[in-house]
Amino acid sequence: MTIYLKTLDGREINWSDQIRYLGVFVVRGTKFKCSIEHHKRSFYSAANGIFGKIGRFASEEVMVQLLLHKCIPILLYGLEV
Repeated sequence: MTIYLKTLDGREINWSDQIRYLGVFVVRGTKFKCSIEHHKRSFYSAANGIFGKIGRFASEEVMVQLLLHKCIPILLYGLEV
């Protein structure tokens, strides 16, 4: 069963399980919840991109610094919500 919301001028709005607002995914429910699944996928994608380009050529310190400066902000964006 598909549920539609109607606007005052008669247009239909599809019901959705989550919406994206300012980069944060708000999940449908009786309490306010946010999903971080998209941020986790983006984090792993960025980390794998760094590992794929650099491989074992860089030192551990360089790898940690790259992860801290390039990947961690992706994971932490919108976390304070």
